[in-house]
Amino acid sequence: MSAARAKAARPGKTRVSKERMYEIVRAPVVTEKATLLSEFNQVSFRVPLDASKPEIKAAIEDLFKVKVKAVNTLRQRGKVKMFRGQVGKRVDTKKAIVTLAEGHSIDITTGV
Repeated sequence: MSAARAKAARPGKTRVSKERMYEIVRAPVVTEKATLLSEFNQVSFRVPLDASKPEIKAAIEDLFKVKVKAVNTLRQRGKVKMFRGQVGKRVDTKKAIVTLAEGHSIDITTGV
């Protein structure tokens, strides 16, 4: 692979439109486990299945005006459940656990 192609494959900063930013950050995850993450300066969000880590990082930094240290994601498969005697399936979801830099915080109760 040539040096020019390698450089083009890894851009420095991901550009995300405002509409896509609001689409990426769907909702904060407010559970007991998610609130325990605040001790480690982390916040959880629900994100679309097609969102990438650089997109999530750019969206969080721009919307909340904070510095993001790392982004971890997990995909949760929907459970197969019975609904009124018929088999149904919950939707698949994706969560992003965002680690913030020292001195930065996000108050998820106020909204964007």
